[in-house]
Amino acid sequence: MRGIQETFGAQGFYLAKRVYDGDLLAGMTTDFDRIVAQLITSGEDVNARWNRAEPGTTVVHTHNVQQYSGVWLRALLHEPFLDVAREILGPDIVLHHTKLFLKFAEEGASFPMHQDWSYFPTEQDTMIAAVIHLTEATDEMGCIRVYRGSHKRGRIANSSGNTDSDEMREFPMDGATVVEAEAGDVLFFHYCLVHGSPPNRSSKARKTVLVQMHAGHDRLEGDGNAHPYEGLVLCGWNAFATRAWANRSKA
Repeated sequence: MRGIQETFGAQGFYLAKRVYDGDLLAGMTTDFDRIVAQLITSGEDVNARWNRAEPGTTVVHTHNVQQYSGVWLRALLHEPFLDVAREILGPDIVLHHTKLFLKFAEEGASFPMHQDWSYFPTEQDTMIAAVIHLTEATDEMGCIRVYRGSHKRGRIANSSGNTDSDEMREFPMDGATVVEAEAGDVLFFHYCLVHGSPPNRSSKARKTVLVQMHAGHDRLEGDGNAHPYEGLVLCGWNAFATRAWANRSKA
């Protein structure tokens, strides 16, 4: 059997099974639902449906679940989770941000095929995502689809997924590999991996939290950062932290 690092390097992703279970997974799910309820009653626009997704569909979304819930902060420091992340990134890991996604039953929006790099590029391209599944994720539920090995292409122009581009037409949704998962599984993937997901047409909601993180010897490239940046060291060391950086405003 291939090791984690070898599999990730060859395919651009790795599905880690049963990383979370028992009371911790139950607590994460309870607090996920509590966050969603708080978001819905807030009056904010929490629908993260992309403009190219199907009309009338929704995806409830917020950044940084660890700012809502201590359980979710503990989940990010869960050793079985960090064990896999260290195999991919090495001993030093910095959190960029987390994102909650709720794809409602029968109306959960799709995400067109895209790469993530243009949203938060780093100098050495070590940024990865880890999708924590709180429910099962089947193809009918709109689970993630990937193009194996596409991360080896590096940064593809016009790959953000927000607009229909010639570059992304090379990667139709129907041609991608379906990555189904169970509750407690975590899908790790490189930010240059071409990926997306179809709509949720099932009778069950799909609940995930995405963790975006990079190696401690890497840093953001210039000012290219379209998302909030936590800069929290999950393990090891941040080689580029300074007093000014640690005191920066996140507003």
